[in-house]
Amino acid sequence: MTFDTADSVTLKIWDRATMHHTLDTLVHDLSVRHNTSKSSISVNCSGPNTFTLSLNRRTPQISGGDLLSR
Repeated sequence: MTFDTADSVTLKIWDRATMHHTLDTLVHDLSVRHNTSKSSISVNCSGPNTFTLSLNRRTPQISGGDLLSR
C-alpha cells in the first residue's frame, strides 16, 4: 500500500475475492481518519487491479453531534 498524500491512498489488490472487503475497509478507515462520511471518499480504478481512494474536500466534515445521529 502506498500513501500518496495525507488525503489519498493508492493500492494494488491481487486477490479479487477480497477486493470489495478491502476497499470497504479502506473507505471506512480514511473517513474515520478525516472525520468525514464514507460518501465523501472517492474510489477510482487507476490501473489494472490498482485503486486510488481520495478525500473529496467539497463534502463538509462531520461535527461531533452528527456522529451521534448516524
